[in-house]
Amino acid sequence: MSSSKVSFIEEEKFRDLIAGVDTDLNLSNNSISGDISNVLLSSNFILLNNNNFTGTLPHLSPEVEYVDLSHNSFIGSIPQGWKNLKYLYFISLWNNNLFGEVLEKLSWSTYLEVINLEKNDFFGTIPNNMSRYLSLVILRSNKFEGSIPPQLFLLSRLIHLDLAHNKLSGSIPQIAYNTTQMITDNYSTFIFVQDDNIDFYAKGQVYEYKIDSRRRTIDLSANKISGEIPSELFRLIQVQTLNLSYNHLTGTMPETIGGMKNLESLDLSNNKLFGEIPENMATFFSVSSYNGNPKLCGAPLTKCSMEKNPVNIIQHGINEEGEFDEESLYLVMGIGFVVGFCGLFGSLVIFRKWRHKYDLLLNGVYDKLYVTYMLKFNNLRNREAL
Repeated sequence: MSSSKVSFIEEEKFRDLIAGVDTDLNLSNNSISGDISNVLLSSNFILLNNNNFTGTLPHLSPEVEYVDLSHNSFIGSIPQGWKNLKYLYFISLWNNNLFGEVLEKLSWSTYLEVINLEKNDFFGTIPNNMSRYLSLVILRSNKFEGSIPPQLFLLSRLIHLDLAHNKLSGSIPQIAYNTTQMITDNYSTFIFVQDDNIDFYAKGQVYEYKIDSRRRTIDLSANKISGEIPSELFRLIQVQTLNLSYNHLTGTMPETIGGMKNLESLDLSNNKLFGEIPENMATFFSVSSYNGNPKLCGAPLTKCSMEKNPVNIIQHGINEEGEFDEESLYLVMGIGFVVGFCGLFGSLVIFRKWRHKYDLLLNGVYDKLYVTYMLKFNNLRNREAL
């Protein structure tokens, strides 16, 4: 009964109805409202997405395989009983009002292929023991924190990884990536329902499209990820969309990025990258792909200077507004003070004769200042007496 414009229901009878369905329950894309938090759903395939359900999440049979409760108004945390969903291979809770730790409970689902938790308030860390069958991992727009586990880049079936807009920190794992589907062009077939779709983000634009096993995406934007970009990441040559913007990434762009022959959308903006953009990338992407990296140069940005004299080093610390970069200013001041202090007092400590001459110099200066002061003071007093 999907897309049937169903809106009014008698809640008690409706709860009895959906609890009695043991195969396929598809009421998606209607306007059904109500609280089904106390209902035990026994269907293998449950599609209640795009409705107006409220309350906490319903209880699920351990035999459930497919669950789509996205685009509703569910609240609360994941029921404890969901740890028993060992046959679950698809779960979408996209766009609800859910919170709490969720991934530890879903990590028990050893056959899980698709997980979409976008636009909720889930928190916690990403566990290391997620299902090895995962192909789509969408945790976007939540409050997940901690580092990205290396195991995510060892999932051979992974085609879509979206961890954007969270609180993830640490560095991108530097390992030998084994995401086969992002390296080879041997596309696997995945079991998806015909109406399955996800949001695709590129340069601030949102596109909704049906899940396609031929598309490869990595989005780690808007987190707190630091460190250098591992060259191994750019060896995932089947990736079409790569977004690492709005992080704290440093270092230069590895030459291996030129090997991503299928790359259609690249966003490295608003990081702390420096150095020259590889020539093999100069003509493929616009300035917006690199903006917000003041020390990055080369086409399509400004031309890199090859000179290494002190003037260029100082100019390197000037920001786009023409002001001296605060970090560079403090660095130069600190270095100057340390060098001056060590040069003067270090010499006085080491060389005895220098120390003696320094004492004589100070005494001489003091005597001259004292005599000059006394002469001027006496002259002024004599004038007042007259």
